[in-house]
Amino acid sequence: MNRLLSFGHGYSARALAGLLLPQGWHIVGTTRSADKAERIAATGVEPLVWPGDDIGPALRKATHLLISAAPGQDGDPVLARLRHDLAQVASGLAWVGYLSTTGVYGDHAGGWVDESASLTPATERGVARVKAEAAWRRLASDTGLPLHIFRLAGIYGPGRGPFAKVRDGTARRIVKPGQVFSRIHVDDIAQVLAASIARPDPGAIYNVCDDDPAPPQDVIAHAAHLLNLPLAPEIPFADAEMTPMARSFYAESKRVDNSRIKRDLGIHLIHPDYRSGLASLLEKEHR
Repeated sequence: MNRLLSFGHGYSARALAGLLLPQGWHIVGTTRSADKAERIAATGVEPLVWPGDDIGPALRKATHLLISAAPGQDGDPVLARLRHDLAQVASGLAWVGYLSTTGVYGDHAGGWVDESASLTPATERGVARVKAEAAWRRLASDTGLPLHIFRLAGIYGPGRGPFAKVRDGTARRIVKPGQVFSRIHVDDIAQVLAASIARPDPGAIYNVCDDDPAPPQDVIAHAAHLLNLPLAPEIPFADAEMTPMARSFYAESKRVDNSRIKRDLGIHLIHPDYRSGLASLLEKEHR
């Protein structure tokens, strides 16, 4: 039996589980919260509160690992606690996936980047991800761990779209000239991970994004159009009141190339741009 151990079993991991469970996989998902453990169990995934519960048996039985947990002040939380244990089980694993971010590339002034681009992160979060990627690659080099790195663009999907803010009038169209972001629907993240599991290529790095990098104000405008609601006024970036976290996202502008997932994994995107993705979300709401 295929057994997936999912560290930090969150939004993207749940979407992957939705594809694997019907195929007979056994999935164990970790969380820090007992409340979240109950919600994980309701989806058919075996929950494990970790750190806390003994993770040893699940790790030794796993055939596949997915790491979604973000790095903290002490680096990658999985490596910080389990590096030795991972080294012990590395030879028995068929696939390991690490979910990173396109933030590792930093700012490219709206230019295109592929997986060979230099890593010059412009935020603390990006720096932490670069360090975490390097630490996982060192472990893979030392042990033969079958590591695959997935650099995810901005994630959206059910429960994570602009419609709620457009409806309640809190959506803002903040305009910074030349600013573009890449995005990815969670359904496409799931299909990329599943395709990689079916076609392992240890050492591979994949950008996971759609075909249409776009200014953020265009996404808000299209959501308003779909809802037939008034368009929020444009606000110049320099005048916008934003949290430091929100403002940091505007420190980077780039167009992320997704050719590799199509060429190497045979991916045909379910939602190749934000327009089809938003239309699908609204359709699901209506159903």
